Order: sequence, then C-alpha cells, then structure tokens
Amino acid sequence: MLSLCRGWFGLCSVSLTHCTARPATFSRWLNMQLYNVVERGRRNTAEYRLYFKNADGKFISPFHDIPLFARAEQDSDVPAKKSKTNWDKNVFNMVVEVPRWTNAKMEIATKQLLNPIKQDMKKGKLRYVSNIFPHKGYIWNYGALPQTWEDPKHVDNDTQCCGDNDPIDVCEIGSKVCAIGDIIQVKILGILALVDEGETDWKVIAINIDDPEAEKFNDIDDVRKHKPGYLEATVHWLKSYKVPDGKPENQFAFNGEFKNKEFAVGVIKSTHDYWKSMLHKKSANGEIECKNVTVSESPFCCTEDEAASIVQSTPSPGSPTPISSEVDTWHFL
Repeated sequence: MLSLCRGWFGLCSVSLTHCTARPATFSRWLNMQLYNVVERGRRNTAEYRLYFKNADGKFISPFHDIPLFARAEQDSDVPAKKSKTNWDKNVFNMVVEVPRWTNAKMEIATKQLLNPIKQDMKKGKLRYVSNIFPHKGYIWNYGALPQTWEDPKHVDNDTQCCGDNDPIDVCEIGSKVCAIGDIIQVKILGILALVDEGETDWKVIAINIDDPEAEKFNDIDDVRKHKPGYLEATVHWLKSYKVPDGKPENQFAFNGEFKNKEFAVGVIKSTHDYWKSMLHKKSANGEIECKNVTVSESPFCCTEDEAASIVQSTPSPGSPTPISSEVDTWHFL
C-alpha cells in the first residue's frame, strides 16, 4: 500500500543530498495545497520518480493535468498578499524540475505513464550538468510550462528548426531556491531561442510572482536593469554546458538576442495549441505518453484507480544513493 505523509510539516522527513534547500519527503504539499508530490524509488538512482496528486487526492500528470494558465485555478481565490494586477494573461504555472545550484538533470518523463519527474539518463548513467566556472549547477530554477509541447513536426518560422518534442522550458530568475516538483506561478519576461542539435529549444525567462522584487519585472529589459549580467550569464551557460562532455557549443537564433514578453507569450500560446492538438488526437503524439486524469474530452483520459495503480506498481521509496564527488568538479572553458 502506498504510504503518504505531510513531510515538511514535520512528519516522515528524509534527508536530501545535492537536491534542494529544504528537506525532501515522501509527500510534500505545493501551491497552496492544490498539489502534492509523492516519491517512489530511491533518490539518485534510475528508479527514482516523483509523482503528483491534486487537491482531490487523484494522481495526475504534471505535463497534462496541471493548467498552463494560473488564472484558471486562482481566478476566484486570489490570495490577499498578491496584487490583483499580477493575475493577468501573462501569469502561468511552472513545474520546477531542477532547483537552482543543483546538478541532477531532472525532467518530466514525457514518455512514461503519468509523466513523473525523473533523472535523465545517457549511456546507462544518470546525467548531471557540469559546473562551468564560476557557476555551480543550474543558475536558475529550471523547469517547464505544463500543457505546452514543442511539436517535432512543426518547423518554426524564426528558427527554421523543428520542436524538440518536450514541454517548453523555463528559467525562473527569482531569489528563492525552489524544490523539485514545486508548482509556482510565474510572470513571463522574455524568451531565448536555443538551437540544440538542430532542434528548436525555447527558453522562457520568468520570475515567480511571489518574489519580493517581482513588481519590478515586467519585460526582458527589466532583467538587464535590475539583475545586470544575468542574461549574459544565461547565454554563456546555455551555450557551454555540454562542452565538458565533448560536444560543440549550442547555437541560438536571432544571434542570441532575447525576445520580449509579447513575443514570448506568443510562442507559449502556440506550444499550448500544439499540446491541445496532441491531447485530442488531432496530431501524432509519437512516443509521448498522453494519459491524463482531468483533460476534458481527451481520448487518453484514464480513471483515478488506473492512475493510482500506475504509481503503486513502481518501487517503494528508500534511502538515497550517495552522489559521486565528481559532480562538484569545476570546468574552466
């Protein structure tokens, strides 16, 4: 039987190695208790998975069941501490896959049932991004916008490359270090067009609306003004992070120029349309696993019991495996 608990409220906490700034737990409540996460398997192993439940206690897909638009779930209950003006068409939900300063390449498992978060593998080994001096791991909270999809059959007019077959990526630049699986609401500021091995891999620049300085940030130029050097560091990081693995530098469309909020929101909405087409079988999903619990009229919708059985069939949680000290190596390029 699956064991659940509310860990960081004081029960069943387990230690966390190289992952986040607060304790990991078998179950952790997120986003004003709209969602919680459930660990399966042992951290730092190929079997580790992080599954999601909604407020109704149903296991869900973070890829398909969490709304893209934050207003869809908050419109009737905007917290008093948040400005009403923040809750506009440019506020989206973000699924945090990788906390800032960490190295484990965690990602939504798009090809697995219910799309849990897992650690990426390459050549049979867990993937960790290299530390490019002077940085340690990822330099933002990194994650994805749910209910988006970069269609690998669509050739982008600007990049002249097809999509990378993933939800659109987000670099969240706020001051708080998030945890794996956090669901946060972000304001969109801009976007960068990375071309990774011939595929379009958009990188959205955003900030958590709960950040103490969020009101200062409304477009990409505000990042240059209030966080000087951050955008340049972002380009350098994304260009260079694969070089220590023997790969060439990544390239960018628009000569590495960041596009503004309006452009970014347009890209996000187009990827949302591609996702909707896929979830309603209007376009081919290939190896993407589209099983969901809540998407209206989707032919891939499953029952609550079926979703629970998927999670219960996976390995039980256990003690994390130690991480090699090689992960902390600095690379000077």
